[in-house]
Amino acid sequence: MRPVNLADAGFLMMEKRETPMHVGGLHLFNFPKGVDQRQFLQEVLAALRVQEEYRRPFGEYVTTGRAGPLRLYWEQDSHLEIDYHVRHSALPQPGRYRELFMLVSRLHSTLLDRNRPLWEIHLIEGLQDNQFALYSKMHHAAVDGVSAMHMVNAMYSRDPRTRAKHSPLSFATYEAYKKRQLGAKAPRVEPRGKELKNVMEVLRQQYDTTANLVSAFRQFGGAFFGRSGNLSVPWHQVPHTSINTNVTGARRFVAQSFDFGRVREVCKATAATVNDIVLAMCSGALRRYLASQNERPTHSLKAMAPVSLREETDLDSSNAVGFITADLATDIFDPEQRLRKIQASMAAGKDLLRNMTAREASLFMQVTQVPALLSSILGLAGHFPAFSTVISNVPGPREQLYWNGASLEGMYPASIVFDGFAMNITLVSYRKQLDFGIVACRRSVPQVQRIIDYLEDALQELEELAGLRRAGPAKKVVRRRKAPAAARAKTTARKTTARGKTKAAAQAGTKAPGVRKKATAAVKPKLAAAGPGKR
Repeated sequence: MRPVNLADAGFLMMEKRETPMHVGGLHLFNFPKGVDQRQFLQEVLAALRVQEEYRRPFGEYVTTGRAGPLRLYWEQDSHLEIDYHVRHSALPQPGRYRELFMLVSRLHSTLLDRNRPLWEIHLIEGLQDNQFALYSKMHHAAVDGVSAMHMVNAMYSRDPRTRAKHSPLSFATYEAYKKRQLGAKAPRVEPRGKELKNVMEVLRQQYDTTANLVSAFRQFGGAFFGRSGNLSVPWHQVPHTSINTNVTGARRFVAQSFDFGRVREVCKATAATVNDIVLAMCSGALRRYLASQNERPTHSLKAMAPVSLREETDLDSSNAVGFITADLATDIFDPEQRLRKIQASMAAGKDLLRNMTAREASLFMQVTQVPALLSSILGLAGHFPAFSTVISNVPGPREQLYWNGASLEGMYPASIVFDGFAMNITLVSYRKQLDFGIVACRRSVPQVQRIIDYLEDALQELEELAGLRRAGPAKKVVRRRKAPAAARAKTTARKTTARGKTKAAAQAGTKAPGVRKKATAAVKPKLAAAGPGKR
């Protein structure tokens, strides 16, 4: 047995039926040209089911020691059933994206079995347009966003002629990837004598660590009293909305791709980073969504924006992540002022972490997240939400990837929601697109598919701000109204028909979550002075 470290154990401790703590992803592929589809799927399924030595912790399950659930360990599974972990599913042909997202929503709702290694892979056939899909889920105690991208790069190839010989979770695949990735970057082993630091050096480092942490905690605490400038912190003026309640175990998953070029053009015109524009898109979308639900709050929404604390040569850590609290400025109508406030908030959060080492930042995050862990365990997170939502931007590969010759067309992340924030927006940059995956509690956040359309509206608003498209008439937000019971019964059939005709690709059943591109003429920008943060 080997102990589960504190950062990973937190995800295991917070897990319950209503809040599964696994992360996942939906990958869409085009079949290779001229291939026998049934034979091809059997070949990739056989590769996934190769039973061999797995990298940690994918060959291990979680167990407890003498201290019970307060001390968790990884135990090697000597009876791993590969058919349980690798499954083959099929949609009724021709499978639409609506049915695919319904299947992923259902698969993402169920807990992983703690008596087995904490992962599942589902190969899904039956899609239209010569496509198939792969949905995987793994416990957050085993992976974070960056480590998941390492696994993607290890599994896929830039050469369509490459054929996989090992499981993507195998030790052999992992070691081969490490060798390719690290190469000359591998840490150099110094002579034994150089490893021993003198007492003064140790004391100096200890003093620097203490001083940096004390300064960070002082700024963190000062934000609650308005003494830390633009710094936003958890719990401070976080409004209560339908996305800040206790959640059920049912999930809804929707996805969409956006043209990365559109976002980059807005970045250049507004002197903003990609992350700033993504947050501004989400802010505009959430403003519209809450307005449609008649509940846009007076105070601005706050988002947890995860940041990687992983060193470049660290491919082994399950989780090496911290967070910045981003003020989404949803209380501001003007899109430029909203963007500048988001930038100022992110700059203040980065300044808080800038002078810390990765070890210091990790320690700071563990201490500041203790109240969130306790409130979740005690069932108080829905009453005292630390954040409004989670918005995570994970850098992905820029080149076209293949899996046994099948081209990867999109990778849509599916993350976690818990009590206090019932919606999670995660995106991955892949090739020339940004792939958004949105997960929400089905009951707490109704009609979450509207977020896809609202993201497009928000991006168009930013393009108008940057002078990249002509401003059109303002769109009226359709607000939800409660109709009498008799009227609702009469319109049920019409609503069912209308759902298939919505603009959102997440809801429309006949179109893929294709890349949304710009289709209007450019005009000269009319921007105020550039704000903080340059890309």
